[in-house]
Parts: sequence; C-alpha cells; structure tokens
Amino acid sequence: MRTLTCFKAYDVRGRVGDNLDADIAYRIGRALAETLAARSVVVGRDIRDSSPVLLAALVEGLRDAGADVKDIALCGTEEVYFATDHFGADAGVMVTASHNPIDYNGVKMVGAGAQPLSDVAFRAIEARAATHAFAAPAARRGQHEMVSAREAYVARVCSFVDPAAIGPIHLVANPGNGCAGPTFDAILGHLTARGAQIKVTRLHHTPDARFPNGIPNPLLPENQPVTAEAVKAHGADLGVAWDGDFDRCFFFDEAGGFIPGEFVVGLLAQAVLEARPAANIVYDPRVVWNTQRIVSECGGQAIMSKTGHVLVKDKMRASKALYGGEMSAHHYFRDFMYCDSGMIPWLLMLERLSRAKTPFSSLVAEMRQRHPSSGEINFRVESTEEVTARLKQRYAPAAETVDGLDGVSMEFGDWRFNLRASNTEPLLRLNVETLDCPELLQARVAELTEAIQAAA
Repeated sequence: MRTLTCFKAYDVRGRVGDNLDADIAYRIGRALAETLAARSVVVGRDIRDSSPVLLAALVEGLRDAGADVKDIALCGTEEVYFATDHFGADAGVMVTASHNPIDYNGVKMVGAGAQPLSDVAFRAIEARAATHAFAAPAARRGQHEMVSAREAYVARVCSFVDPAAIGPIHLVANPGNGCAGPTFDAILGHLTARGAQIKVTRLHHTPDARFPNGIPNPLLPENQPVTAEAVKAHGADLGVAWDGDFDRCFFFDEAGGFIPGEFVVGLLAQAVLEARPAANIVYDPRVVWNTQRIVSECGGQAIMSKTGHVLVKDKMRASKALYGGEMSAHHYFRDFMYCDSGMIPWLLMLERLSRAKTPFSSLVAEMRQRHPSSGEINFRVESTEEVTARLKQRYAPAAETVDGLDGVSMEFGDWRFNLRASNTEPLLRLNVETLDCPELLQARVAELTEAIQAAA
C-alpha cells in the first residue's frame, strides 16, 4: 500500500518518479473504471516524455476493470472533453501537467457528457487507488482502440463563429511547444476553407517534450515578451498564446499589450450577449466590476460563482448560463458541454475584431481606464485562515459590503478587494480593483500588502 499525495482538489498532479508513476497511473485507471462502473472511457495525453508511459499504464488499469478504451492520443484537454461526449463514453481521462514544471505530470478526469466528477466520486477513486481495494479483474477485459474525433471537434468549435466574417486579420499564434499547434492548424484549415482571411505568424509551434523555449505558461510575466514582441515585429493585429494542454489562452493587442483576464471575460461576454442579450453569464469573484457593468449594459444577468472549474461548471448548469469566465483565463461555454476551451475564445475574438474594424487596444481602452486592477498577487503564509481573519477584522468595519462566497471580498465605494486561499498551496491570493483611479489602486495595494505581511 502506498500513500497517494498526487490527488489535489479537482485533479491529480505530481512529480514523476516521486509521487506519480506508472503503478499509480494503473491504479487510477482501475479505480476510475470501478468507481464509475465505466464500460467505455476516452483517453488522451499531452506532449511530455512521461505521458505515453503513464497513459499506457492507465489504459491497462481501465481494461483490467472491463472498460473499453478509445484513445485519441496527443491532444488538448478540451478534445478529451469533446470526445467523451461525442462517443457517448462513461468517462474521459487526460494525462497532462499543463503548465507545471517539466518533471511533473497529472491526470484530469470527467464523467459522462464531460461533466466534472463530484467530490464524492473523486475521493472514492482516490481511496480505492490508495488502498488497492479492487475487485477481481473483469471476466471480459476491455479493448483498446485508437480513434480520432478531431474533425468533429473542429466543426464544433468553429460553429461558434461565421468564418466568412473573419478577416482580413493577422494573428501571432504561440503554442509554446505544447499541444496546441496541430489542433490550431486543423481549425485554421476549416476556417479558411469557409472564407476566413487569416494571416498567421507561428511561434514555438511544434509540440516538443523538451520545451526548448520554457514551460508554456503565458500567465507568467516573464513568458509574455516573446509573443508581445512578435506581434509588434510582424505588425500583427493580435497575439494568442496557450498553456501546455491549451485549456487556457491569453491575448495581446496590436501594440503587444497583454490583456488582463478580467477584460477578456468582459469582451467574450459582450460577444455572447450581442447574439443573445438576455443570457446568463457566470463569473468568478476575484475581479468583478468590469464584468458586472458589461453584462448589465448588454442586457444579460451576471451570476457569481466560487473560483474553480468544477464550481463554475456546476453554477453554469444550474443557471443554464451561456458563458462563464474566470480571470485566470478559463472560459466555459454552454454549447461546448459547459466545458472550458482555449480555442473558442480566439475564434470569437477574431470575429469581433473583424466586425469592429478597430484596433484590439481600442476594445479594452475604456475597460482599462474605468476599472484599474492589480492582477493576482500571491503571499506565502503559514496560516491562510489566521491572516484572512486579521484582515477581515481590520477592514470589515469600514466596508460597504462584505462577502464570503470565496475567501473574503469587501467593497469600499471606489475600491474593492478579494482575498482567498489557494486550493493547492499555502498561498493567499489578493486582487484589488478601483473605479477610474490608478493612484488609488497603487495606494491600496501597498496598504494591503503591508497589512498581510504584518498579519503573517
């Protein structure tokens, strides 16, 4: 029996050879099939060197439990989501570490229809894998079949736009040597065959397990200049960069300016609401004022959810929301099984820019002016609960509103902050926003930083 430390809040992540290896992958596959009584499972993997080995072991576990396996091989996480629904499978499994260090890997799991696993089911899989509490091998061992759903997947994501309305436009695309390159090419071919006029400058396009240009995580400021500089150097209209398994994408305007996540949420909400003005839009509580304003102005209903893909998807299903967005660059769509996609957002953005016939920076200029925000600031502390309690005690008496949906959020008329603990690390994450006042933002960030450090 081995203690498993690779099971996190919603998925599996660990250092290969340390707390994640082929034996654990086998046990996860066996446990998933037995816990969900799955007879058919879709699997896929990212480009990492360890992924084929881990996937092969996981497949053996699934088959020993009697599950037939449909293997779509190298792909993005959202392609596993789509294929799980497309093939009517009982579950889907993606072997990926996304943007984690090169010696890490992980497993993402969904149920039928690409629905997130409940916490009860996820913890049952963890317990079964940890204790090796398996039934006898199935009388009929499952089959393993290599399949492809990419053509159908490409048709689905492209259905979100009118290809003939796109262009002429110049895009810098940077997959960071992750999985996005081949899928991007398939989508581009579909669009251009239907009238889209798109010029593409490719960066770090070929999947490469060595990650010669660094781990693909465009959210890190040090990883952004390569895309930004290419946009400027090539005179492109925008840049798009993806993380390793391309369930997140990040945008740069024509001047190379990085577009903060909350403004992307606002732009995508606008795009969705232009077609369906009364739709529900779900958003996370970290930075909210820009999203709330835009959704209201466009005639929609803004609905707040706790941060995290399982929670956002559940809230969207409950409210039948058309779109959900997190400032961390996860974007969810009702007509994509309520799942997050790193491909649909740039399609919507290309169409929006083409119709607007204005520079990308112009679309976000008012947002930047009206809603300055700090970006997420992380603090490593021994006790997130104690520090949060001290900040709440200090600031709550003067707050106009105090909300505890996710961490603590407080509003003070012309400024607001959210402070929440990380789900996976001993970190407190701070976000601050103001109304029309960058100077106030700087002052409040400095003040809160000092308060958190003192409390810690």
